[in-house]
Amino acid sequence: MLRQALEPGLRPAVLHIAQPVDGGVARVVADLVTDQVAAGLRAAVACPRGGVLTEAVRALGADVHPWRAGPAPGPLLLQEVLQLARLVARVRPHVVHAHGAKAGLAARLALRGRTPTVFQPHTWSFEGVGAITARLARSWERYSARWADRVVCVSEAEQRTGERAGVEARWTVIRNGVDTERFLPAADVRPRGLPPLVADLPESTPLVVCVGRLCRQKGQDVLLAAWEHLLRRLPNACLVLVGDGPDAEVLRANAPASVRFAGAEADATPWYRAADLVVLPSRWEGMALTPLEAMACGRPVVVTDVDGARESLPPGHALFCLTPSQDPYGLATAIGDLLLNAPLRATLGRQGHQYVVSAHDVRHTAGAVADVYRDVVGVRPG
Repeated sequence: MLRQALEPGLRPAVLHIAQPVDGGVARVVADLVTDQVAAGLRAAVACPRGGVLTEAVRALGADVHPWRAGPAPGPLLLQEVLQLARLVARVRPHVVHAHGAKAGLAARLALRGRTPTVFQPHTWSFEGVGAITARLARSWERYSARWADRVVCVSEAEQRTGERAGVEARWTVIRNGVDTERFLPAADVRPRGLPPLVADLPESTPLVVCVGRLCRQKGQDVLLAAWEHLLRRLPNACLVLVGDGPDAEVLRANAPASVRFAGAEADATPWYRAADLVVLPSRWEGMALTPLEAMACGRPVVVTDVDGARESLPPGHALFCLTPSQDPYGLATAIGDLLLNAPLRATLGRQGHQYVVSAHDVRHTAGAVADVYRDVVGVRPG
């Protein structure tokens, strides 16, 4: 019904506008395009060159339209908005789906309600910035909500954060999902499969893995501070940081010998499967993908209590797996307690896998997004 209603002729049913083009946002967009192409819809993406998104979308057979845009508002914003307005006028999609604060800013300025628009912040523009910038960003989000037919939040907590900032919108919560056919537990073989970077470790070495962009948001600096406490309990433990980013050099300079850096990985699945425990010490999120991917692979997680974290955990897991944000000692305690309790880790891993399969499969997410598209163009399922 959605395909017939949205796609007469050659117009794309959906134009995704994305900035950034790496990390979780890029994976969400790629997963949506995968599902939409499989359903027979013509989906297209407008995004800056570089990153993993362009290659992933083209591999699916979808169109990619280069959009020259930086990661944050700046002196070139007007040019970016005008460029985007021309692009949308040329492509003439039925629905525009803007991902991320910068894409949401530019898309709403360019369209101002003339095309059905879905805005998905992933994290709000006023989080993680200075006080003056945050105040301006909150004012902008309150004003521009009129130009979004729907604001899609990835967690109820993210919606509440928007509401507390005074944003009045037509809300829909669609929790993040992951590909449970790709992220699977490893076969139960011994010894465990270790990536080359840690192949020299004894089988008994407690291995903690953190997957995420190396930046302030993801909190690896807090994890390194926690690691000093942890080594007093478990001096033979090893931590691997998987990812790259602006803080890489500083983190390397401050890391002890028991911390190893894997760099950016196109597929983090081998790291999830090798880990005894996966940790994400974020300062802010909407709902992070890393804990969902790790649990889909049957691994327990420790996450900080930021937006979306509680909603990403199975019932009862918060007691063991949730710690306050920016609390190195609390983080170290949670990590150490789980590393010293193998039966509990095994139970949490099994329960986490079952929970993600039932509640966070990406196909459920894509179906809910398709329902939003139907609604914003005035189409109901037949």
